[in-house]
Amino acid sequence: MPPRPALSADRSAIPPLTEFVLAAALGACASLPFVHTWAWWVQIGLFALVAARVGRAGPGRAAAIGVAFGTAWLAAGTWWLYISMHRYGGLPAVLAVAAVAVLSVCLSLYAAAAFALFARWKSGRPGIDALRFAALWLLAELARGVIFTGFPWIETAYAQVDGPLAALAPWVGAYGIGAVVAGLGAWLGLPRAGGWRAWRRPAGITALLLVAPAVSGPGSFTEASGTLSVTLLQNNVPQDEKFNAEHLPEELDWTRRQLLAAPGDLVVGPETVIPLLPDQLDPAYWQTIARHFRTGRQSALIGLPLGNEDIGYTNSAAGLSDRTANLPGGFYRYDKHHLVPFGEFIPNGFHWFTRMMNIPLGDFNRGPLAAPSFEVRRRDGGIERVAANICYEDLFGEELAARFTDAATAPTLFANISNIGWFGDTIAVEQHLQISRLRTLEFQRPMIRATNTGPTVVIDHRGQVVAALKPYTQAVLDAVVQGRTGLTPYAWWVARTGLWPWLVLAVVVLWPAWRAARAATGRRL
Repeated sequence: MPPRPALSADRSAIPPLTEFVLAAALGACASLPFVHTWAWWVQIGLFALVAARVGRAGPGRAAAIGVAFGTAWLAAGTWWLYISMHRYGGLPAVLAVAAVAVLSVCLSLYAAAAFALFARWKSGRPGIDALRFAALWLLAELARGVIFTGFPWIETAYAQVDGPLAALAPWVGAYGIGAVVAGLGAWLGLPRAGGWRAWRRPAGITALLLVAPAVSGPGSFTEASGTLSVTLLQNNVPQDEKFNAEHLPEELDWTRRQLLAAPGDLVVGPETVIPLLPDQLDPAYWQTIARHFRTGRQSALIGLPLGNEDIGYTNSAAGLSDRTANLPGGFYRYDKHHLVPFGEFIPNGFHWFTRMMNIPLGDFNRGPLAAPSFEVRRRDGGIERVAANICYEDLFGEELAARFTDAATAPTLFANISNIGWFGDTIAVEQHLQISRLRTLEFQRPMIRATNTGPTVVIDHRGQVVAALKPYTQAVLDAVVQGRTGLTPYAWWVARTGLWPWLVLAVVVLWPAWRAARAATGRRL
């Protein structure tokens, strides 16, 4: 049976400028479900509308739609980068705005390439084209999450953490969920002959595909290892005071008092809760804290910078307990692996840009990928293996998975220490919470988050927040968390293969379209 002819390109009566504005409006609306996750269904609808436009476009117009849609999506979702660069980094406002705009445009090029290729490779069969759309969107998100160290913030899947597709997380992870969202949206929105009645079947199938995972659930691949009491510190220090000598004594005193008074088996302080190098501290300060945890039954995980001018500096977490006295320095050490461009390392050729900002210790050394866990003793004598990660490292599930190659030594819970104070009172705080929640679903591991300004929370292995502090308050959270053992399918295969299976799958789906397009080009020539 010969293939159905594709719908002709650019049949829409919408002028190009209007199309561009419409795509930008859809992209801006796409930032809504990343904060209000009850609106997960909005995202599927937005993909349906975008696919409807791209399905009627030629490659050139489709690329323009991708630039407008992607730029507005990213700018609306990450505008708070302006605050870190201008308010706290001292970059002139015009340059800070330009930096956010340039970043958004550059990252939108992945979506532009995906839409242009779809316009070139569409077959006119909605089912096949929906698969191709999903595969191309998967490649676009993989590129954004990996190339140039990656920036997968507001990746599609994080808007689905409270939706039915979240049940897919322990199987396919964030990239898989994003591809499913894009494919369902395209299945609904791609042009069809036959009027509105032609949409009844795809709408019914889409509804069934959404109900199925909600009914079946994610499956249970892990079991409880034990219960750990935790104390999480939220110091709420304004970023412009954090490294100010006038405020440091009060800040350090609060941290010391809370660490020594905390009742939890594990006490966790945020990223750079001690904002000085150990050598810069009064020796009695660090010795008092270290002695307390080395001689008692409790453990502590404390964020602070480490290193010196000769060997370089790291953004680190120091673990203290009666089990760490014989380790180098007398403490467990976790050094951040995935560093933030411009904030924690300076890409080649961009030192001129960072010299315009006032960010302390802006060029760190990188820690190991598969770092060992921090072993914490429970009150019943058992051990929990805590996988430390710092700030936006929990965006990279494939990197966290590197610690799960051996089920016997895999972490039983995650501990994220962050300082989102760089971004002020903005949607970045809520967005980071959704990211952490999806990580817990992928690995079916709980996550404790100790942050400077919030959200300081305990998330269980089902992605639910079970204890939390009010953001932007100075407070301490006492709670319990249940560690887990066992591996989800996602943890198993990503730990061994990384993200390569997604690339292979996308190529398999798109290969026939590429061959058909190449053959058609040859016939025209």
